[in-house]
Amino acid sequence: MENLFQSDGPAAELAQQAIGMVMNYAPKVLLAVATLLIGLWLIKRLVHAMDVRLGARDPSLNKFVCVLVSAILKIMLLISVASMVGIATTSFIAVIGAAGLAVGLALQGSLSNFAGGVLILVFKPFKVGDTVEAQGFLGVVVEIQILYTVINTFDNRRVVIPNGDLANSSMVNVSIYDKRRCDMTFGIHYDDDIDKAKAIIQRLIEEDERSLTDPAPRIAVGSLGDSSVNIMARPWTATDDLWPYYWDMQEKVKKAFDAEGITIPFPQRDVHMYQEK
Repeated sequence: MENLFQSDGPAAELAQQAIGMVMNYAPKVLLAVATLLIGLWLIKRLVHAMDVRLGARDPSLNKFVCVLVSAILKIMLLISVASMVGIATTSFIAVIGAAGLAVGLALQGSLSNFAGGVLILVFKPFKVGDTVEAQGFLGVVVEIQILYTVINTFDNRRVVIPNGDLANSSMVNVSIYDKRRCDMTFGIHYDDDIDKAKAIIQRLIEEDERSLTDPAPRIAVGSLGDSSVNIMARPWTATDDLWPYYWDMQEKVKKAFDAEGITIPFPQRDVHMYQEK
């Protein structure tokens, strides 16, 4: 073997070139691998720290920012490692740019969702924990991701809505204010006393501790229907109490009307039968 490397033949030249390449590139490869491993570890720690800090301040923002920062830092790390090995970064960046353009053209819908997520986080039409009504669903926002927003409905369903649809269509944020008006309508018979019915509704509203005095409740005749005089009640209550308050008032008004002799009419139809001779 020694004679083989000491000779001047082609085998010796190839061996010397191989040894030279190993001696030349081995330190660079080892350094690049070490840089890659340490860089990934540092990125993981940094993203985790950002997740904790942003999660305490703004739960709506932390997931989006953490994923975005992690992706950018990893791309920068790969470019740095490639330059350490000896790969031309200009060509490497050009390849990444061309690949990004191709992927962008193929994923136009996803880019629209990404832009929608940015708009949501910048203008903040809603945040994590808000109750919203969007795309035909009513529920609580549990997570705002880069491409999608996750909502849990009140019947325990998880709905994933693309951010592009949320940013470019109408939605209702139910939790934006701490109090809401409870709209209710009660129909009474045309022969019943309107003032008496209004006084009963007013008394029930005042007796309920969930009713707010500012703004003051409004009770008035809303319309004259085909078979009933429709009295509208517009009390105010806390946003969290809205639906329990609404359901309880429906029951209380019905029982109070029955006790006071106020009739709640319902549609009736008279059928006349004729016998042909």
